[in-house]
Amino acid sequence: MENFHYNVGIIGATGMVGQRFVTLLASHPWFHIKALAASASSAGHTYKEALNGRWAMEGEIPSSVKDMIVLDATNDAKRIAQEVDFVFCAVNMKKDEIKALEEMYAKLECPVVSNNSAHRKTPDVPMIIPEVNSDHLRIIDAQKKRLGTKRGFIAVKSNCSLQSYVPALAPLYDLGITDVACTTYQAISGAGKTFKTFPDIVDNCIPFISGEEEKSEEEPLKIFGHIENDKIVNATTPNITAQCVRVAVSDGHLACVFVKFKNKPSKEEILKRWKEYKGEPQALDLPSAPKQFLTYFSEDNRPQTKLDRMLENGMGISLGRLRDDKIFDYKFVGLSHNTLRGAAGGAVLLAELLCKKGYIQNK
Repeated sequence: MENFHYNVGIIGATGMVGQRFVTLLASHPWFHIKALAASASSAGHTYKEALNGRWAMEGEIPSSVKDMIVLDATNDAKRIAQEVDFVFCAVNMKKDEIKALEEMYAKLECPVVSNNSAHRKTPDVPMIIPEVNSDHLRIIDAQKKRLGTKRGFIAVKSNCSLQSYVPALAPLYDLGITDVACTTYQAISGAGKTFKTFPDIVDNCIPFISGEEEKSEEEPLKIFGHIENDKIVNATTPNITAQCVRVAVSDGHLACVFVKFKNKPSKEEILKRWKEYKGEPQALDLPSAPKQFLTYFSEDNRPQTKLDRMLENGMGISLGRLRDDKIFDYKFVGLSHNTLRGAAGGAVLLAELLCKKGYIQNK
């Protein structure tokens, strides 16, 4: 009989995404927070003390964790790996340091579900949008072989900016998408900020987010890729160009998308595919899975960030304004919640999928 009860750790628990993990896991039906870890400066303090007034989520710090002693993510790794079935990782460190940290946990036979970008280009590390490319989880066996582990591995989620348009492209991919252009309008929580800590954004837009455009253009090709000779080989199409803008919004990434096909489908075909599209999370009825993954709004002024970011508890993708384009074939607008679907929520859904499919097992 399957036992869906897992002890989990959160590495990087004091940051914006780490806090979101705490709120999602405090009442999760499968996952129980057993360990919180952060930098050496936070270690030894209670979680509330370590936050030092930086709690940025709705409501109070969950009572189940506020007095939990924060551990050192690096120096206490062996202890954490022994106490938990797997860890979520969302740390603010240099990329090489993150890669080393995550591999250390994996080699301690502790699976890592990561929100970080460090391993997204590693050929045998699956980068998953659960509804889109769950078949890439098969690469985990090859990764374990490389790492020399029995149960330890790393699985990552894709960048938050992708969630507003890649899910919409996935049901249309076999129609021969050749070119995509998009501009994303991204919330300040994606930078770990609030309006209190980021006063420069008030009444402002900043037309540059470091590294974001490269991720937005490159990561979809890995998601649409295939497994060959123990590695994930990127797709060669579509060509994607992106601009990413930071805007004065607390949560929610909105994308304006233009798409061209080899042979232009009808608008009715696109809407039908969006409405009917489901992935493994829906088929398996995972706890965090939205019932309706893609929701199309027929109103001209939807989706709106403030109105629609919490669709399906922040795990659904909102779409709208599908219409013909004079240069491309079609254009549309997409919206996702960047710290739920785009970060912690997407990682929790990925972990649920890994557990349900047997890649993560109880000790």
